[in-house]
Amino acid sequence: MNNNIGSIAIRVDDLSFHYGDKNVLQHVTMEIKKGSFLGLVGPNGSGKSTLIKCILGLQKPQEGNVYLFGEKVNKFNDWEKVGYVSQKANSFNTAFPATAFEVVSMGLFGKVGLFKFLKASDKKKVWEALRSVKMDQYAHQNIGELSGGQQQRIFIARALVSDPELLILDEPTVGVDTESSDSFYKMLKELHRENSMTLVLVTHDVGVMTNYVTDVACLNKQIHFHGNTKEFEESSSENISAFYGHHVHVLHHDHGHE
Repeated sequence: MNNNIGSIAIRVDDLSFHYGDKNVLQHVTMEIKKGSFLGLVGPNGSGKSTLIKCILGLQKPQEGNVYLFGEKVNKFNDWEKVGYVSQKANSFNTAFPATAFEVVSMGLFGKVGLFKFLKASDKKKVWEALRSVKMDQYAHQNIGELSGGQQQRIFIARALVSDPELLILDEPTVGVDTESSDSFYKMLKELHRENSMTLVLVTHDVGVMTNYVTDVACLNKQIHFHGNTKEFEESSSENISAFYGHHVHVLHHDHGHE
């Protein structure tokens, strides 16, 4: 284990989780460095969402520990440091009567209090968050009138508005078309480049996301690979395909962003 705790955003230490007699995660150990952009990949049922819930303290593992910024998750209180965008909103109520601006401002309720009036400085932060995801021109549009990809950008802006140091996105492109997914990944890469934040992207889109992330972890109940994108691309396609149970094509690209 890396002893330089100050450089680690997330540390998962020998974590196991099961529902009844069904093993979901087995002895998962990994460290995610501050400032990295990790793609967490794995087939359906591999335990990706469960691992994220354990990292966020939403599920309690039967064995092992999770540390956020060096502190055990069950004692961690500085949640303003952590932004989380769940698997959207395929279940999102599109009739919800709120504008994009209002939805993003909800990300400040932890700081300003629920239903408190926003100060000028708060409104400025909302506009900055909307601009960072290129959605400021839709600020006054009802959230239900936006496309799936646009809604996801708004949910990211809501997570960004409190200036988190860590942003976790769980399958954010599910139900979003390929073209929108590509521009979405580009936006995340820009956010990572322009902010000194740590990003964790949970995705099944292994063939595409390697163009954007700095590191990759392959999870299927256990960690089968964890390294930078160059190491991942140099891994045998046969090994990755065996891990997935079907052929996977890994795109190769230059590493100018590393």
